[in-house]
Amino acid sequence: MPANLRLYTPAEAAAVNDIGVKAVHNAIDKRIVEAAPRAAGGSGRVLTADDLLRLKLWHGIGSALSAERRKRLFDAIAAKPAAKTIKADDLLIIDVAEARRQVAAGVKELDEAEAAIHRVKSIMGGDPVFKGSRIPVRLVAEMLDQGVGAAEILVGYPKLNPRLLELAKVWVAAHPARGRPKTLAEQGLEQKSVVRVRLRDDPLQSSRRKVGAAA
Repeated sequence: MPANLRLYTPAEAAAVNDIGVKAVHNAIDKRIVEAAPRAAGGSGRVLTADDLLRLKLWHGIGSALSAERRKRLFDAIAAKPAAKTIKADDLLIIDVAEARRQVAAGVKELDEAEAAIHRVKSIMGGDPVFKGSRIPVRLVAEMLDQGVGAAEILVGYPKLNPRLLELAKVWVAAHPARGRPKTLAEQGLEQKSVVRVRLRDDPLQSSRRKVGAAA
């Protein structure tokens, strides 16, 4: 599909622009972007490549422009699609070329993530995995979110590389999970050990020490 005809879900648009999906829905609700209903009986909203650019500019400029001035800016960009800069008002010139470059880079990264990750019903019950492996993508992304270092993850999963870890985060952002998280068993993993750690400032332990001292 030509790039200018491609459609994106709000989650994909959020991943491309590195913003929260709630911000995308907020932009849709405020009619900053004109999302269309998904065709062919699908549900949900979809956005165009032009919408991605508007999202980038809206999120980057913030409250610098009123709704009326922002509309004039978007109209000027539509009238001059090849322009590198657009004069938003007497004092503000927008670098549209840089915004387009950033959006294009985000789309390319999303495409790279889609090419590296797939779902096959016969592998891990259809959960997303890195191609050529049975490594759950969401598990890796969750480990990164919880602060596990990339080096530690790569030791545990030698089939991966630093770039795949980055793409895992992009893919998960573009495809948020629905429902409750799956257990280890449901992910085809086995719990081998349990480690109990006492917090240094555990109020329960502190209370026990005081009771023991009073006795």
